[in-house]
Amino acid sequence: METRPWTAAAATPPTSASPTAQANSSSDYRHLLKPTPAGWPMRQQWCVWLEPVRDSGPTGIWEQRWHLAVSQALKSWQNHLAITLVDQPERAQVLIQRRRPPIQNQRASHGRAVLELVEVKRLDHWQLEPKVTVMISPGQAPAAIEATALHELGHAFGLWGHSDHSDDVMAVKPAGTPLLKLSERDLRTLQWLQQQPGLQQPAP
Repeated sequence: METRPWTAAAATPPTSASPTAQANSSSDYRHLLKPTPAGWPMRQQWCVWLEPVRDSGPTGIWEQRWHLAVSQALKSWQNHLAITLVDQPERAQVLIQRRRPPIQNQRASHGRAVLELVEVKRLDHWQLEPKVTVMISPGQAPAAIEATALHELGHAFGLWGHSDHSDDVMAVKPAGTPLLKLSERDLRTLQWLQQQPGLQQPAP
């Protein structure tokens, strides 16, 4: 598979929501989502690479706990999206890494999702795809790892924005107790997103 960087505007979400999403709704938070300059970074089918456990012995117990917690979060999204796990990172649109994100804006974080847009050559045809690196810190309790992964994977799968309700997985601030289940507002927002046009494709 051949890839090349997208040469238009930066692929991070812009500072304002799309006009089609401006209408506020108490049943979801679509109005708080932001598209990229090329459109909504969503797909009908996602390929995900999850960093494997390198040490399967007794000393690798923390790796195993991290992997299990992140896998549980991924299963929650698999109940609502077409997600395929792949063995090769180069085949994935979403790469989940076991590491603490670097400090950003003088703030530490247990999780972060970083979005790029890349052009990928598939069957002799170039197409624009999202590529998201998700970093989940292993230095947390299992429930906190799962909650962090659930939130960051929401970004990876296109929910680039935050809910203004604290009981949503995609809340701007984490709840006091780790949230391990997608709320009805999360699911309604995801359903709305899946009905939007995807990324603009490059000319042949």
